[in-house]
Amino acid sequence: MRPLPAPHPGVPDTRGPARYLLWLIRMEAAPLAIGVAWATLWRLCQALIPAVIGLIVDALTARDTRSLITWSAVVFGVGAVQATTGILQHRASVYLWLASAYRTVQVTVRQAARLGATLPKRLAAGEVISIGSSDIEHIGNGMAILPRGIASVVAVVVLTVILLTTSPVLGVMVLLGVPLMAAAITPLLRPLHRRQHRYRDLQSELATRATDIVAGLRVLRGIGGERMFVDRYREASQRVRRAGVRLAAAQSTLIGGQILLPGLLIAAVTWLGATFAVQGRISVGELVIFYGCAVFLISPLRALIDTADTLTKSHVAARRVVRILTVEPELTGGDGVTEGGTLADAASGARVEQGVFTAIAAAVPEDAARIADRLGRYTDGEVTFGGVPLAGLPLAEIRRRILVTGNDARLFTGRLREELDPTGTASDEELRLALHAACAEDIVEALPEGFDTFAAEGGLEFSGGQRQRLRLVRALLADPEVLILIEPTSAVDAHTEARIADRIAKHRAGRTTVVCTTSPLVLDRADRVLYVEDGVVRAEGTHRALLAAEPRYRATVTREEAP
Repeated sequence: MRPLPAPHPGVPDTRGPARYLLWLIRMEAAPLAIGVAWATLWRLCQALIPAVIGLIVDALTARDTRSLITWSAVVFGVGAVQATTGILQHRASVYLWLASAYRTVQVTVRQAARLGATLPKRLAAGEVISIGSSDIEHIGNGMAILPRGIASVVAVVVLTVILLTTSPVLGVMVLLGVPLMAAAITPLLRPLHRRQHRYRDLQSELATRATDIVAGLRVLRGIGGERMFVDRYREASQRVRRAGVRLAAAQSTLIGGQILLPGLLIAAVTWLGATFAVQGRISVGELVIFYGCAVFLISPLRALIDTADTLTKSHVAARRVVRILTVEPELTGGDGVTEGGTLADAASGARVEQGVFTAIAAAVPEDAARIADRLGRYTDGEVTFGGVPLAGLPLAEIRRRILVTGNDARLFTGRLREELDPTGTASDEELRLALHAACAEDIVEALPEGFDTFAAEGGLEFSGGQRQRLRLVRALLADPEVLILIEPTSAVDAHTEARIADRIAKHRAGRTTVVCTTSPLVLDRADRVLYVEDGVVRAEGTHRALLAAEPRYRATVTREEAP
């Protein structure tokens, strides 16, 4: 068995959907060549069967026993080769489907990870989802059908040669009829292509709307907007349905043309061949050859049309993939170097000293989150790290050394141990210490298989507080040089919150830790508190000192009305 997916997917050609598909073909050139070889042998065996049967009929007519036995053995041999090559070409097609689909998933996921926060700003969620749900299938189908399409061209050529050799008139008739049919069917592909584009765009919009509804269902119910959004979803769904009906009409027309036009050609060839047989210009066996070849022509001709249709769908799917692959990150890094130290944000005046447990308390929590995003370079800003501009450092290094995590961080599907320690490098002792610091031991102990329990997507089997603590465990296990936590205890009770604050301070002792919160229980454990108002640091000190000296700080953290 060949390993899938490829360890290194390569660098895709993103200059257009056609070039992307050609890149996939180049990446799978060897398997494609093997698939074409098997498919060609398979088609040739099918094409030769009518010719051999015609020779058998002539042998029967002439009462030539030796020829009858010989050609019967040939039919058996050709049939055996056809069966074998049919299996092999199918295996090759399945491999091409999987290889191209996996490669597309790899380059898309790699790009999504590279874009980070840029992705949801530039592309709708439904458009990204549709790649995994349907686009990779169409791209895989396009690669899988290529061997059969190429083999069908070879089969049509071979049949034409056989017919020209047997009867030039009938051979020329087939030779002219095939391109005429292709010319007649080609215009049907254009409206199909256009309607496929429209249908896929509407599908993406519908998926985006469904994602938004599910994500905001609780809020919608709270403001009484659930019915309104359901009605909008219903309207969008009906637009998709109407577009699907129009697409189906174009596909039905194409399928009808696939049956009607070859049928007319077969009828014409059979009628003319029968006339020649009556006139004695060809033998009965040659008439059988013509009829069998003409009937067989339906299969490669339909395969050619199916290839064109499938490649059209692949082109539509590749267009969406290329759209994602050509998006550039809003933020880029440089090649600077820093030994680390103080993180300083010029816009707010916030300074995070190395090795200090710092808390940021903002009158408006969003201001603290914006400072955290700048400190972690998720948004641009004049930030320095050890005196070196953060914008001049390699982005990969920033991500490795500075970790920002909030309550929107996702829990993914998989075993809990793999979710908490994605790199698989943490020891049992490190895992135990992180669980203790996040007060999450009870969560694991309550699971039937402990760390080996399979967690659902989003951690839906856990409560909000449990998910928050598990996210904290994952952040602590990452053990970055600078850890920035945004409201890490907002979903737990006061007793658990106090314990988490104490334990984080001990667990991260000597390392830089920033917590964005207005919880007095957490602020009281911080070495230094920065009070932010209107996006700017207005005061700093210990929690107790700020309570005594800053009325606005006291009003923010105690929920009192400001004087």
